[in-house]
Amino acid sequence: MPPLRIALAEDGVLLREGLAGLLDRFGHEVVASVGDGESLVAAVAEHTPDIVVADVRMPPAFTDEGLRAALTLRAAHPGLAVLVLSQYVEQTYAAELLDSDGGAGIGYLLKDRIGDVREFVDAVERVAEGHTVVDPEVVRQLLSRRRGPLSRLTPREREVLGLVAEGRSNAAIARLLVVTEAAVAKHIASILTKLDLPPAGDDHRRVLAVLTFLRG
Repeated sequence: MPPLRIALAEDGVLLREGLAGLLDRFGHEVVASVGDGESLVAAVAEHTPDIVVADVRMPPAFTDEGLRAALTLRAAHPGLAVLVLSQYVEQTYAAELLDSDGGAGIGYLLKDRIGDVREFVDAVERVAEGHTVVDPEVVRQLLSRRRGPLSRLTPREREVLGLVAEGRSNAAIARLLVVTEAAVAKHIASILTKLDLPPAGDDHRRVLAVLTFLRG
């Protein structure tokens, strides 16, 4: 894909510089590298990046400043892709971010995922391309609870929905599960029916399915 222009927000200097160097090594340009949410909002206004990568917790209170900045940017710049990073699985944060308005890609990734360099960069690129990406660990923890509408799904359907939540395309899911794309499409159609999602654009329904999954 073409090089991305990225705004990076992380209060830890070493991690911030490491991420900037990593993204640069894969051919992308970090146009802004800041340590708090307020600076991130200003940097986006100045540099108009393709995607924002931001830590959930940043100064001054280290609660949800990064998430709040991401939601502010999401509202002000609907075409801006946003990927937030978190130290732990925080289901409410993930659901709130995915609930935000905007047609661009959006993602929620655990910081542990950064250790797998290719997986992290792939997530950044998929979000920039307009996909919804949810960390596999969030997926695993939510699947283990099996509450609410998700209880209607078969084990295979839950597996497919988990991969949808990770931002995988039908073709990618078919490769991972060693089935045909037609079989994947059939599973997704069944999932959408069981989750009582009305007919709409396919991408929108997939996001609604992921939101149901997160709230499960």
